[in-house]
Amino acid sequence: VLGTIFLGIATPTEGGALGAAGAVVLAALRHRLTLDVLKQAMDSTARLTSFVIFILIGSTVFSLVFRGVDGDLWVESLLTQLPGGAIGFLIVVNLLVFGLAFFLDFFELAFIIIPLLGPVAEKLGIDLIWYGVLLGVNMQTSFMHPPFGFALFYLRSVAAHEDYTDRVTKQRIAKVTTGQIYWGAVPFVCIQVIMVGIVIAFPGLVTSAFDKDKKIDIDKVRIEVPADQSPAIDPSKAFDPQKQEENKEEEVDPMKEMQRQ
Repeated sequence: VLGTIFLGIATPTEGGALGAAGAVVLAALRHRLTLDVLKQAMDSTARLTSFVIFILIGSTVFSLVFRGVDGDLWVESLLTQLPGGAIGFLIVVNLLVFGLAFFLDFFELAFIIIPLLGPVAEKLGIDLIWYGVLLGVNMQTSFMHPPFGFALFYLRSVAAHEDYTDRVTKQRIAKVTTGQIYWGAVPFVCIQVIMVGIVIAFPGLVTSAFDKDKKIDIDKVRIEVPADQSPAIDPSKAFDPQKQEENKEEEVDPMKEMQRQ
């Protein structure tokens, strides 16, 4: 999954689909792909998808009501008046997202909080792509925050709930407690916080791959008009009285023609 994403072969969504397809293939090769397992996987996928869709619907309704009472304007005026300008805004927003990640997961933050902060960042002249990457790195900590981090729940589901004997070494292994899992996630949360600081301090890590806008010096702009390709006219022949008289004689007077008839 990560290999296809890092190599640019697949997007994160497509990488998830490749991971699901790979899991099905591995289960089939190990003769563990049964109809009951497939139904269980599809049922879990349908439930998770429903959860996400209902979160999206609820966040959309909340955003509509919030904007209807001009709440977005209040948030914009509040954040734009923070001391320190763009740097002060980034510090406050990252602290806010980091704090909310203790109680909200990635979906709620992405669907409810980020749409309120994006317009303010654009008004302050912050590059929105860099801003999105910065918040993405920050929101990754929501997977490791106690007490609602998804990664902590995954570890709790696979860790030993009671003491057991290792099959290879034959040694007695103590069970893994929830507190140990929480404390074990602290160093990784600190690494994510350091990464947020690095992205803020060195924005070129994100923006260096962007297409740079070409700067045009207006003083050096030249407008070249193409030369006229029509045949040149001799000024001496431009006005010839004799030819004008001949042209008048060739012209037909309609009144004279009617009198002749």
